[in-house]
Amino acid sequence: MTDIAHRQTLLATLVLTFTLPSVTHGQHMPTPSFKDVLGLRSVSDPQIAPDGSAIAYVERSADWDANRYDREIWIARPGAEPFQLTRTADGSSTSPQWSPAGSLLAFLAEREEATQIHLISASGGEAWSLTDVDGGVSDFRWAPDGSRIAFTARDPVSKTSEAREERYGEFAVEDADFRMTHLWVIDVAQESEPRRLTGGDAFTVGSFAWAPSGALVAFSHRPDPLTNSWRLADLSLVSTDSGTVRPLVSQPGSDGDPFWSPDGAWVLFSAGMQDTAGYRNTALARVPVEGGAIDVLTPDFDENPDPVAWTTRGIWFLASHRTERWLYHLDPESGAISKQLTEPAMIWTVDFSTDGSTMAIAARTASGLSEVYRSPVQRPDPRQVTSASAQIADWPLGSSEVIEWQSRDGQPIEGVLMKPPGHDPSLRYPLFVVIHGGPTGTSRRAPVYSGVYPVNAWLAKGAVVLMPNYRGSAGYGEAFRSLNVRNLGVGDAWDVLSGVDYLIEHGVVDPDRMGAMGWSQGGYISAFLTTTTDRFAAISVGAGISNWMTYYVNTDIHSFTRTYLKATPWEDPEIYAKTSPMTHIRNARTPTLIQHGEFDRRVPTPNAYELYQGLQDVGVETKLIIYRGFGHGISKPRERLAAMWHNWEWFGEHVWGEAVEMPIAEEGR
Repeated sequence: MTDIAHRQTLLATLVLTFTLPSVTHGQHMPTPSFKDVLGLRSVSDPQIAPDGSAIAYVERSADWDANRYDREIWIARPGAEPFQLTRTADGSSTSPQWSPAGSLLAFLAEREEATQIHLISASGGEAWSLTDVDGGVSDFRWAPDGSRIAFTARDPVSKTSEAREERYGEFAVEDADFRMTHLWVIDVAQESEPRRLTGGDAFTVGSFAWAPSGALVAFSHRPDPLTNSWRLADLSLVSTDSGTVRPLVSQPGSDGDPFWSPDGAWVLFSAGMQDTAGYRNTALARVPVEGGAIDVLTPDFDENPDPVAWTTRGIWFLASHRTERWLYHLDPESGAISKQLTEPAMIWTVDFSTDGSTMAIAARTASGLSEVYRSPVQRPDPRQVTSASAQIADWPLGSSEVIEWQSRDGQPIEGVLMKPPGHDPSLRYPLFVVIHGGPTGTSRRAPVYSGVYPVNAWLAKGAVVLMPNYRGSAGYGEAFRSLNVRNLGVGDAWDVLSGVDYLIEHGVVDPDRMGAMGWSQGGYISAFLTTTTDRFAAISVGAGISNWMTYYVNTDIHSFTRTYLKATPWEDPEIYAKTSPMTHIRNARTPTLIQHGEFDRRVPTPNAYELYQGLQDVGVETKLIIYRGFGHGISKPRERLAAMWHNWEWFGEHVWGEAVEMPIAEEGR
């Protein structure tokens, strides 16, 4: 699931953009403001030119005046400074893709209230729109010869729906009012009207890939676009000439992310392999283009392999390894798997040149921000081509390390421990525990935490931060991910509290000044801690589950609960009670801040109101803040800034013992 944050200072008169004074060993050190942290520019999605000569990537920046995050495309060429290629007035430009000849770059741009495919010369200039599709384009891919582009778009509102709304107004029938997404193809040179490849109500299209010949497109599909239907995804082929659809893979479990072998004989895909449980391993598998027996290529790989490419040099995939994420190579004939790239330690995406000799990488080290790298494939040697980390070069950053402890049942647990600048091992520090979402998320080492918890401000002020990878976290294998099945909250709390005990026993933290927080699944664990322990001086619950029955009947992913609790509330009310924070509400003692998005469908707001009322009824100090217009995450910079301040206020009062007030006036900006 997701995460969130909040931030610092002693005097309410200071303005939003101030530099926060902090004290470490009694010395004043300047630390970046909350706006500095939330406004850091970031780079992602590198796409290497077919000949390997240039890399296009996306840079994100905060537009505080418009209250949005702007994304634009940049180009990096060897021996030259990167330059900005697109400038979108009221939206963003994303998803760059080079034409096979390398002369054009296609991308998605938000213009005139719809996202359309645009083209621009690789050397720059004015971009022009290729599509004008009602409702906009979802995704696209160049044909191998560069003459066409396939794309997906959601079907327009039907005439029947329009007539219904005209007569009866707006209403929606749950699980029934939706529109399918389908495949289209458009001729690039002629810029003609797009031609439909798939249609109807039998399925909605997900990921897709062109065959090397250009005659077929492999695509994933499921019966409908409802969130719970992801487990039913299968694969089919469609002829790009006739539009004839032929099933390719039909089996239980989710099958998607198709990639073609270089000779067009096989389709590689990510396979659920008969299993619909979200904590199980997926596998990489291949199937002949004619159909037939499925060949599982990673039967013994104990993590979820994320396919990247199939080149003449073999198959490439990414996978988590404990707190890191590495690039692997798979020989499709022998099945041999080898680690190809393990440094930088957190590799997010990889793209290959046409001949497979050069790759572009989005990754980061434990001490830097995400950067774009170029590397040869034969003997990997990543060379950085962006300079995002220069933004934090002068910041007073602490240190981070991975620590391990034993949980209550003897299970080894890892976590990331962040220490303040100038950490003194002879002192005991306040502790803030930040719990990731998922539950199959992973806490990783990083110099800056840009969620809605003011981690860097706490470090600069003189605190330590623990981010535990509790049972269920990704990167530790299937058996570990399944340890909280029918043990949600309970086992997770063991892992968190045993990590706290470990730090206390080793003289790292002050047990009288501790706080805990998290968003989504991390919010649920925080709510469980609120009602089952009084170890913390304050807790913040972000978009957290308070009652599994309330959650089950309101969420958009009912299957998640059945997967982990192995029953509905009507079949096994005891397991729902055992794992629900509200069951223990009368034991609550900890001052608790609750943060929630107004339109959250993943963890609906009744969970927040239930916990809020329960805490009030038992006399526990609590505050509920609803962020208007948001769903499961807080996605705009101003509201993220507010959420960070709300956490800074709450923990400032209850952990630091300080009166902190969020500044309203913006004089001095």
